[in-house]
Amino acid sequence: MSVLINKQPAPIELLSAQLANQIAAGEVVERPASVVKELLENSLDAGASQVSLEADQGGVKRIKIRDDGCGIAQEDLALALSRHATSKIKVLDDLEAVLSLGFRGEALASISSVARLTLTSRPEGQESAWSVKAEGRDMEPILMPAAHPVGTTVEVGDLFFNTPARRKFLKTEKTEFNHLEEVVRRLALSRFDVGFSLTHNAKSLYQLKPATTDFEREKRLATLLGPAFIEHALVVDMSAESSGLRLYGWVTQPTHSRSQPDQQYFFVNGRIVRDKVVNHAVRQAYQDVLYGGRHPAFVLFFELDPAWVDVNVHPTKHEVRFRESRLVHDFIFRTLHRVIADMRPDGHAQISTQEIPMGGVLSRADSGSPQVPLTRPSEPLNYAQVQIPLHAPTRPSASTSFTDRDVRSQIDQYRQLYPDAQGQIAEDQPNTPSESADSPPLGYALAQLKGVYILAQNEQGLIIVDMHAAHERIVYERMKLTLQDEPLRSQPLLVPVSIHVSQKEADIAEESLELFKRLGFVLQRLATETLVIREVPVYFAKADVQKLVLDVLSDLLHQGRSQRIENQINELLGTMACHSAVRANRQLSIAEMNALLRDMEVTERSGQCNHGRPTWTALSLSDLDKLFLRGQ
Repeated sequence: MSVLINKQPAPIELLSAQLANQIAAGEVVERPASVVKELLENSLDAGASQVSLEADQGGVKRIKIRDDGCGIAQEDLALALSRHATSKIKVLDDLEAVLSLGFRGEALASISSVARLTLTSRPEGQESAWSVKAEGRDMEPILMPAAHPVGTTVEVGDLFFNTPARRKFLKTEKTEFNHLEEVVRRLALSRFDVGFSLTHNAKSLYQLKPATTDFEREKRLATLLGPAFIEHALVVDMSAESSGLRLYGWVTQPTHSRSQPDQQYFFVNGRIVRDKVVNHAVRQAYQDVLYGGRHPAFVLFFELDPAWVDVNVHPTKHEVRFRESRLVHDFIFRTLHRVIADMRPDGHAQISTQEIPMGGVLSRADSGSPQVPLTRPSEPLNYAQVQIPLHAPTRPSASTSFTDRDVRSQIDQYRQLYPDAQGQIAEDQPNTPSESADSPPLGYALAQLKGVYILAQNEQGLIIVDMHAAHERIVYERMKLTLQDEPLRSQPLLVPVSIHVSQKEADIAEESLELFKRLGFVLQRLATETLVIREVPVYFAKADVQKLVLDVLSDLLHQGRSQRIENQINELLGTMACHSAVRANRQLSIAEMNALLRDMEVTERSGQCNHGRPTWTALSLSDLDKLFLRGQ
């Protein structure tokens, strides 16, 4: 389309090859890290088992990448620098099943249009290597013989030397190198079978050998993410055979959360991606156990049929689109939710194929431990069960929309389900610390410290428990189980609430009437753009139900699902649990303390309270010996 210049249409002309490449480079080459990403991905696609990277001045002055991949034939070298030239796809249908990291055929052309590029390569069976050079101004490749082993070396110098307007937007050398290093870290995490080395300004930073064993993979994780990551990591390995989905990798315990989402790596078929569906599923899995404003750390690999995912939705291929996003979301959420839920003091609980409808088995880091079935807290335990009496709840804060009567009625319901047990401990159950092999994971109580902490002894050493935080989690989880087993009770509104919505929102509400009914809401469509709320859950009698319904409809439109109602119910239960848990300075007997320890061992997510704080910690004998300088 023409544009007006001085009221006259400007003539339409074809762009020159140089200008077209420089415009394309703006989509692919943003900074030195962008160059490194494209070139390293080419090395991995070429089957390299060892890749070395050298950079000077943050990569602005020089980038040199060498690999031992399959190489490029002499007759293809010049063509490799042309736009839309690639060996990775031939026809449109190839995009349906693309598994290579790069496939657009623009990377080398874009880089050579804004830098001085030299490409040297030798494939297996070719007598000698050849080199091709191109500089941004003339774009004419120059071919010449060279000495080089099997593989490829790409050297990029003086980035943006011919586009000074873009060069001035580069940051400091340190900042640019941090971005470059992050690219290397991501790819090194994606391919444990490949060795990586990184040198900056002649200083060696990484020398990563191929990692083929669990120990070597954990060593690489510790090198790239820090020892604390692997020390607090939980192993994930879950498959859904019916739908061909697999999720595996590592997630950290909630107590190892971070202030920034800087250690979150999610790979789809080997490609690192940022995706709203994935992010929402992970946040939802951690929602009950993370302290406010904190972020989980994880390295996760997701595999599915390539035809189910579109990787061609962004020039840098950092974003994808799932064809069955609802299925993907539920699978990721259920898997991570189960892993976190099973993180209990005994460390033995294993996921069963019945607990995740899509099937599969979860592999835990402690899979060598004896397996026991997951136990509902209401079932009899192996150890003495003495329920700690619940205190009457105090009035919730003014910010909560639920009345004191609502909370008290639900506490009464909870007490009926879990009545206080004042019976005696079984005669054969020891009351004192035991050194036997049958000692429970959290051991046996020794004493209570300042009315706040329980001190216990197990086979490894000392256990310290925050009794209020631990009991708060136990009460909360049991209340959630109670609601799972019973439908939400509704109450009719004296005056039904009419709300005006868009036609799309009204349509989705009409399609989701059963969903709302299951959650305690009764809706009716009165007109094309009018809904009326006739019944609401008893918990929400004082809440802003109009705003809640509108928010749920918005979620259903944009995400295909909504957890807002469940989250508000859980928030209420959390308030109730906090006010029902044993208080500080409450003196407990040894029997009551042991009962709390036993409940913790079978309660999901008992490692954190409802606010994400840890509920217990351990000091081994070796830890205590170090404190007192023993054995030195």
